[in-house]
Amino acid sequence: MVLKTREKLIDVARQLFVHKGVENTTMNDIAAASDKGRRTIYTYFKNKLEIYNAVIERESERQVERIRLTAQSDLPPEEKLRQFLIGRFDTIDDVVAYHPSTIRSLFTLDFKRVERIRRLAIVKEREILREILHEGVRKGIFSRSQADRLEAMLAMVFQGAYYCMIKGNIEEGAAEIGSLRRDVIDFVMESIVTPQHHTDKSENNTNIKQ
Repeated sequence: MVLKTREKLIDVARQLFVHKGVENTTMNDIAAASDKGRRTIYTYFKNKLEIYNAVIERESERQVERIRLTAQSDLPPEEKLRQFLIGRFDTIDDVVAYHPSTIRSLFTLDFKRVERIRRLAIVKEREILREILHEGVRKGIFSRSQADRLEAMLAMVFQGAYYCMIKGNIEEGAAEIGSLRRDVIDFVMESIVTPQHHTDKSENNTNIKQ
């Protein structure tokens, strides 16, 4: 019951922030919209800033939810990594898309607030990436030297793609972004998987065809 009430307050606050803006939303507004008294709200949050921070945390968690589920699945490490890369590019698309339900419009296009959500999400995403890479190296599927390089390299690639799209020219660069996605994913997968594992997979495919 306690958790449900807190989650409801966060959901209500998020909707109000979208429609009214953070600055124009009051604790009274949140109380009225959630059918809760002010006393109830102050049981869970000291002030609007705490509710705002909870909304920010929730949005960052939503960004990494799909990636986390992939990392926790029974997929082989190489498929987990591929799905991680796809999901990471999808996150960029979600952030820059102009739609009432997206993060960019969540705070009336306030870029600094969008950035705060992204920074929190990136920390979580890096932890997930490390887990996938460690599993792949441990099982002999990923090259250790390439895995060591990958985290920093991907951070630069995703940051560059993100800023190129958030600055505009999305329609003009749509084809280039789509091509970039494919090239980055193919390049990473071809470079990090060990030659031995490539050979083993090729031999297995040959045996299956025979």
